[in-house]
Amino acid sequence: MTKIDNITSTMNYLDWEYVLIESNSTDGTKDLVEKYNSSRNIPCVKYFQPEPNGKGSAVKLGMELSDSDIIMIQDADLEYNPEEYPELLKPLLEEKCKFVLGSRHLGAGNWKIRNFDCSKWYAQLINIGSEVFSFIFALLYGVTLTDAQTMYKIFNRECIKGIKWRSNKFQLDWEIVCKLVKRGYIPMELPCTYNSRTSEEGKKINVLRDGFLGLWAIIYFRFFE
Repeated sequence: MTKIDNITSTMNYLDWEYVLIESNSTDGTKDLVEKYNSSRNIPCVKYFQPEPNGKGSAVKLGMELSDSDIIMIQDADLEYNPEEYPELLKPLLEEKCKFVLGSRHLGAGNWKIRNFDCSKWYAQLINIGSEVFSFIFALLYGVTLTDAQTMYKIFNRECIKGIKWRSNKFQLDWEIVCKLVKRGYIPMELPCTYNSRTSEEGKKINVLRDGFLGLWAIIYFRFFE
């Protein structure tokens, strides 16, 4: 929390809110949030602890509960660096676009954004799958993106007005991009750094299950919604 607070303090001309969705962990998150809020005159962290139902479900709830004009998604495991907030927000604040993606591929300079010494086949399988899905997306939607699956999605609230989200798992990353592109919001991609975790470190992606759901999302939201 302190690291993010330090970053946002450099952009103190903005009003910030943090919407923290946490699924019944026992690591003391609630106590940290209460301590953080109590140290400020105006609590700036909204904290919700729903029943576990997948990453997509948590992100949907966060978007629903946010009151901000601009929404930025941040995974709690810090694979993505909060210090890059100012650069990622800049095009929206300057009204150059309404939708930004933080591209891990542009940041890495190549398509191999995962490289696990302990499980190289797993890393390469996800890397290749990501490239295949990006090709299919470009074919179906007519928009070429280097990293549509990135967690770093930043957009104006007006972009998602009236959208009903379907996905509860990781395929929400695809659903957001598919639906916004269909609405005419073509994202600006900016490089971001990425420090991927392995499955041994807690990475929860299941190659077969989440791969199928991602492919389903690309096809379903192109033709059926």
